[in-house]
This record gives sequence, structure tokens and C-alpha cells, in this order.
Amino acid sequence: MVTTAYQNLVQSLSPIYGEREAQNIALIVFEDIFNIKNIDKKILSEENILLLNDATERLLKHEPVQYVIGEADFWGLKFKVNQNVLIPRSETEELVDWIIKTCKSSFYKTINIIDIGTGSGCIPITLKRKMPQHEVFGLDVSLGALEVAKENALRNQCNITFLEGDVLSNTFLAEAKTKYEIIVSNPPYIPHREAALMYQNVLAHEPHLALFVEDDDTLIFYSRIADFAQLNLAPSGFLFFECNEYNATEVVQLLENKHFINIILSKDLSGKDRMIKAQYQ
Repeated sequence: MVTTAYQNLVQSLSPIYGEREAQNIALIVFEDIFNIKNIDKKILSEENILLLNDATERLLKHEPVQYVIGEADFWGLKFKVNQNVLIPRSETEELVDWIIKTCKSSFYKTINIIDIGTGSGCIPITLKRKMPQHEVFGLDVSLGALEVAKENALRNQCNITFLEGDVLSNTFLAEAKTKYEIIVSNPPYIPHREAALMYQNVLAHEPHLALFVEDDDTLIFYSRIADFAQLNLAPSGFLFFECNEYNATEVVQLLENKHFINIILSKDLSGKDRMIKAQYQ
């Protein structure tokens, strides 16, 4: 019976995740893998029992449930995820919401938007779905990430231009033919020295390329992207960053030192300094 299988899964996961989170994970597994929303009076097939056993084994190894089921929810859309990309976070939904509101209040024409370090493509794809009139681009250094992002664009019926590029390369800072009214990035910002403080499911499974920076230059990606914005931000355009609550004021100071103006540091719904908006003239 599905009820018994569900209870067994919750019992297995509770020592690792706690009972409430184990219940949430178990519901996701049954809804997304087996399309079972009502666990009463249903029986798992032998094939589904094998799938459940495999999912349970992976979850017990701290693999995030989004990787186990192969997708994540973001802004009401479904995104493929694997270990080439970070799992979209709810905090990033708040950043996207801020960008959409800014675009609707500031621009009355077709504009260009680029997401630097696009990963799964959740930011540009959501922006394109909500504002289909705009031209949207996504850039990443990881070919694996770009492959996932392109698949997600097809899945969500979006025409996005994806670019391969390394923020730390010399060619990144060249002046582009396209000027962007919106430049957005959620770059790597975790120093390697803090790896021991992270949750095991993140550290062991999510891509370190998208997470970590060198201990001696933790703001390097913010600095390089700000330099790119100085060259390629359209007049009256906006630069958006997602940041760590512990480095947010440092990012603001960096932008001030680079002569950005109208800098706003915004808190997320948890009250943490998480998002920055700025302009450059």
C-alpha cells in the first residue's frame, strides 16, 4: 500500500531531516515521481517500488530531493536540475520579482536583459515568461549548466539567447555590441574556508563552481560583473545582485567605490540583506 510506503519513507528520513521535513520530502517524492497526490487506497507497482528504493537510497545519502526527482519549482514553473546547476532558491524568486517590478515601472520599450552565471536558467526564463516582449540572455562558463538551461528554455517555451563566457577572463570585460538595460547575477560568494559550515546535502551534491570563491578575494565576481556593467549597462539601466547577508554591505561599498549610484540594499522575506539594485552614469 502507498500509505505504508509513505510512512516507511518518512520514518527512514526523519533521523536525517527531522519529521516535518521528512514528511514534506516524502510528499514531493510521491507527487513528482509517481504522480500520487492521495496516498490512500493506492498500491505501488513493482516498478515503482524499485524507483522508490532508489530514491530512498539517494535521499539517505543527503542528496537533495530536487536532484532525486530531477526538477525544481521556481515562480510556478518547472525546471530540470542536476548536479551541473544549483537548485533554484526561494530568495532568488524575490530578486526576480524586484526586477519585474522595476522593468514595468521604468521601461516602456523592448529592452535587453542578461543574467550572468545563469545556471539552470531560472532567472532569464522566468523573466522572459513574465515579460515576453524583452530580449533575454543567459551567460555561464559551464557547458553542462548551459545544456540544462537550454533544455529548460524549451520546456518552458522561451526563446532565450544563451552564451558561454568566463567572468574572470580578459575577454569578458570587452565592450559588447549589445547594451543591457538589466544586468543581473547571483554569483559565487562562499569562501572555501566556510565549506565546513555548510549543509552536507549542499556541499556533497551542488556544483562547487557555482558556490565557492577564493578566500583572499571573496568579492571577485561582484567586482568583475560591476566592471562589465560599467561598460555595457544602457543609460538608465540597472544592475541587480543577489548576495550573502554577511557580505552585502561590502558589495554596496564596492559599488560605491566604482561610482555606481542609487544603490539600494533590500532584505528578503526572512529579514536578511539579500538583494542589491544600482545604476551607473
